Amino acid sequence: MGALGISVSQLLTQLVSFLILFFILYKLAYKPVIRMLDDRSNKIQDSLRAADEARNEAESSAEKVEQELTKARKEGQNLISDARQAAGQLRETELSKAKKEAESLIKKAKGEIVQEKNFALQELRREFSGLAILVAEKIVRKSLNEKDHQDLIDDIINDVIPTELDK
Repeated sequence: MGALGISVSQLLTQLVSFLILFFILYKLAYKPVIRMLDDRSNKIQDSLRAADEARNEAESSAEKVEQELTKARKEGQNLISDARQAAGQLRETELSKAKKEAESLIKKAKGEIVQEKNFALQELRREFSGLAILVAEKIVRKSLNEKDHQDLIDDIINDVIPTELDK
């Protein structure tokens, strides 16, 4: 190696120096650099895992929100439907009540009309009985007894009043 200008002692010294430097660098620099790279790689993996978990959690939350919205919509529709049914039932109930009340008022009015008619007939009979007695006294020129008087009134009422009511 002498022809190349390399001395063996220098080569060995440089080789030993290189190995010592390599050992020192390995102990002092390589392990911390590798440890730092490993730590960084672990942090990146943890960050990726956390990002995946966050994404999955966000998707899960979005699904839950969508389910809650769907549930709320259904409940809203059910409430609207129930309210419509209740309003329809209330309307039917109130209509039925109004019809019953109207029928009751009509029945009451008819009863009052019948009572008024009967009262008017009684008044007419009373007035007519006095008139009939006067007419009968003038015609017969005598007073009638109570039985004859009542028979005469009934005959006149039966003959005259129905024809008067038909008008």
